[in-house]
Amino acid sequence: MHGDDGEGARAHDEDAAEALERLGYAQELLRRMGGFSSFAVSFSIISVLTGCITAYADAIGPGGPVALGLGWPLVSLGTMLVALAMAELASAFPTAGALYHWSALLGGPGWGWLTASMNIVGQIAIVAAIDYGLAGLLAATLGLSPEKVLPLYALVLASHAAVNAVSVRLVAILNDFSATVHVVGVLVIVGALFAFGRAQPVEFLFRTGFTTREDGSAVFGFANGLVLSMFTFTGYDASAHLSEETHDPARAAPKGILASVGISAVAGYLLLAAITLAIRDLPAVAADRDAALSVMTSALGSSFGKAAMGVALAAMWFCGLSSITSASRTLYAFSRDRGIPFAAAFARVHASLRTPVAAILAVTFGPLLLVLATSLASNRLFDAMAKMATMGLYVSYAAPILLGALARRAGRWRTMGPFSLGRYGTLVAWAAVGWSAFVLVVCSVPPNALPAAMLVGVVASLGLLWTFVVKTRFEGPRVTLAALEAGSSTKSDQRRGGGGA
Repeated sequence: MHGDDGEGARAHDEDAAEALERLGYAQELLRRMGGFSSFAVSFSIISVLTGCITAYADAIGPGGPVALGLGWPLVSLGTMLVALAMAELASAFPTAGALYHWSALLGGPGWGWLTASMNIVGQIAIVAAIDYGLAGLLAATLGLSPEKVLPLYALVLASHAAVNAVSVRLVAILNDFSATVHVVGVLVIVGALFAFGRAQPVEFLFRTGFTTREDGSAVFGFANGLVLSMFTFTGYDASAHLSEETHDPARAAPKGILASVGISAVAGYLLLAAITLAIRDLPAVAADRDAALSVMTSALGSSFGKAAMGVALAAMWFCGLSSITSASRTLYAFSRDRGIPFAAAFARVHASLRTPVAAILAVTFGPLLLVLATSLASNRLFDAMAKMATMGLYVSYAAPILLGALARRAGRWRTMGPFSLGRYGTLVAWAAVGWSAFVLVVCSVPPNALPAAMLVGVVASLGLLWTFVVKTRFEGPRVTLAALEAGSSTKSDQRRGGGGA
């Protein structure tokens, strides 16, 4: 389950190492992840138990049942378009820091630098949202005072850093277990709610007209309700980021991306449907910040509600663990091409552990500093940062997909990997870009104007930083797309070329 054994595994690893060498890099990270582990890391970051339970109030309040009954399938279909386009890129260019390399190869160093920067910012904010949320729920569950949340948050981050630094094999094992926890947890909760807690007919899932918005707009309320689904469906690019630690990544990474989205779509819908159909008093639930827990407790008793929350807490821990893994590989790969200050340290792989320890520590301290800084202002600012992160991640998803579509049209990108959509690839890519634009629009609908303004500010700042500081210093990946298409080996005289942002 964790990878092939014997001659087959060695042959796959040799092929993967040769493919990585053609991209200009030596095999430094340890290949210990099989196909299931590649799926499990993305599935754990999506984490329907985390998103659907902890953010349920953010959807049922403004959007009502229809935001879940119709909203989740809508977002699932849109996300699958992005996943298909992403899977094709992951198969063609199997390397750590995937999104960065795709954008840089297909569009030039500027696009690569912008994509990597947006992805790192987004991932750090997502880690902060997950682990700080976990600390808050854990403190409430244990009956601890609010002052204990920050120390708990630091402990959670420390545990994730330690596991990631020690062994990628351990991370893979825990992620495999996490996938089991998620599936079993969803089945138990769904089964119990359908069997003993159901209070509404199926058509209740599609009830329209209900909203807690002050302006009473059900249309804007539906858009607000979609944010839960969009926030949950992030992080599935992790399978691609861990390509250099995966057996046969050109095949395993695309399968991991697609399977994680597909299974999460089904599991998440069952979970949301079960909770929604167990609602007895919709206005009361919509006004409760712990709406999902309130529904489960009302339907099945306090003991079951606490047990379900315990499963959700475990899922959140695994989600944070995998998020640190993914973010650290992006930082490692970006640093390998000298994309940020102190790049040499962040690009270093520990000789015995075979993990990028400095990069892991950096993406652990980043979320800690972010929470400390925003906590001095207000919870509203932190919430805005989390929502801005979702938008930022979709910018980093859409950029390489758009550039790939343009490179195909221009005839610059012709060589696909083992997973290819063939003649439908360009059509799917344009549809994925369109969906990503729709995500940005939905996430900007009031009362989310602040996250949208923050995203514009971040993109503008990065653009200015690139133009006046980074452009003359950053050269991007070690080979060009033209060299790869020509089948050239990596030589210093083949470096550089292509456009910029």
